[in-house]
Amino acid sequence: MSDRDAIRLAIKLEDEALAERLRSLLRGVPGLQVVPLGERADVAIAVERSTEIDSTAVVLTAREVEVLALLAEGASNKVIARQLDISVHTAKFHVRSLIDKLDAVGRTDVVTHAARLGVIRI
Repeated sequence: MSDRDAIRLAIKLEDEALAERLRSLLRGVPGLQVVPLGERADVAIAVERSTEIDSTAVVLTAREVEVLALLAEGASNKVIARQLDISVHTAKFHVRSLIDKLDAVGRTDVVTHAARLGVIRI
């Protein structure tokens, strides 16, 4: 498996020593690439101390995050499909899924909600 095909993982913990130990252990896992914070990642492990459970948490797939990034750039379904090498129908499916998950009313609203929730930065 090449680095391009590997799942990209970022780790952020309050205990930086523990985070670095985890990074060291996971660097040797085949099919997994540990990336520095701030770089694009498919999966992130982030733990912050909180006594409250956030019932508004939104869980997005790696593909939905890619589609969301393209939506934030103003990409059409056709452009999303070309960029991600998927069909236009599949691009529409992912956009609809984002609209539903983020309780939005349209493409622009998806980006606005995602930015407000901290899912993306614009």
